Amino acid sequence: MTPSSQRYHAIDILRGLVMIIMALDHTRDFFHVTALTADPLDPATTTVPLYFTRWITHFCAPIFVFLSGLSAAIASRKRTPAEAGAFLLKRGFWLVLVELVIITLGITFNPFYNFVILQVIWAIGWSMIILGLLVRFAPKLILPVGLLLFLGHNILDFVTLPSEGSVSVLMRILLTASGTVLPLNQTHFIGVFYAILPWTGIMLLGYCLAGLYSPDYDPAKRRRWLYRAGAIVIAAFVIIRGINVYGDPSRWQSFPHAYQSFLSFLNTTKYPPSLLYHCMTIGPGLVLLAFFEQHQNAFTRFGEVYGKVPFFYYVIHFYLIHVITVICFFATGHDASQIADPNSPFLFRPIQYGFSLPVVYLVWMFIVLSLYYPCRWFGEYKRNHQGYWWLSYL
Repeated sequence: MTPSSQRYHAIDILRGLVMIIMALDHTRDFFHVTALTADPLDPATTTVPLYFTRWITHFCAPIFVFLSGLSAAIASRKRTPAEAGAFLLKRGFWLVLVELVIITLGITFNPFYNFVILQVIWAIGWSMIILGLLVRFAPKLILPVGLLLFLGHNILDFVTLPSEGSVSVLMRILLTASGTVLPLNQTHFIGVFYAILPWTGIMLLGYCLAGLYSPDYDPAKRRRWLYRAGAIVIAAFVIIRGINVYGDPSRWQSFPHAYQSFLSFLNTTKYPPSLLYHCMTIGPGLVLLAFFEQHQNAFTRFGEVYGKVPFFYYVIHFYLIHVITVICFFATGHDASQIADPNSPFLFRPIQYGFSLPVVYLVWMFIVLSLYYPCRWFGEYKRNHQGYWWLSYL
């Protein structure tokens, strides 16, 4: 196996792994009995299995966004800065449109779009637009802007921001959204769950990592760099979290039981993502990126199938989860009068509905396995039809 194929395998394996884990969280949202009524990360009320079912999925979005930046840089090598910038702009706007139209429908099953959900694809889309502009007009600013957003955005935790007006809305969309619901009219709302710029910082840093993947870069040196960088980021998380002053708006607390205090220590803020949330997730991601270059087996080959077609998998898995939700909805005795619950944004998913955690895991495994052959087929199709321009957007 050549170094080139090793590094691309490692990227696809890690991306596939986080895509598989991501489906667990979305399955939990639709099938766990307390998913819409309780916080699985509250050390005072959660159970350890439920906590880690939610916590492990924290790694998905940051690693996926980081690898999106890395992949964008690798793909841009064959393009001029103008061509690379134009492609990133077009792909970014395409992803924003997909989030608004296709993914929102898959999540809600509401053809009237009464509740539009803006999540990770929305954030990736706008981050690609910003990256495209920087690639085209100010490439030297990519690293400093990425570091500024990564290290500095939690300064806003100490600033009093406007609470009303257009400036307030803009600040929430760009920097501080934490489940912000914006009304369009009396019947239509937008849920902004991913503030754009904290995620943009991660994508920009991923883009800058591509220097390690140049054809003449020594693979052994790259792995050493990744291991050391990952260890430093993990250590930074432990130290800064221990100091408990900066890096996350939610301070960890001591509880009567030691395990609860440990859960509180790990419970960093995702909405919007904090510095410590990113350190906690990106650090292990760098270590795994190096690890998968040298350690490949049947499991990693399984994950790689999903990692080669992440967009295809991401869109399809929401529709599959919701179709199964509809089947279980009627199979458990619900009727048409209960399809729309005013307290739930998802049709066929009432607020008081769901199953135990073991059932969630069974449904999750069924969903992942069901998508294996479709993803493998689409991956082969993309490989055999590389001349089709539209495949680069999928």
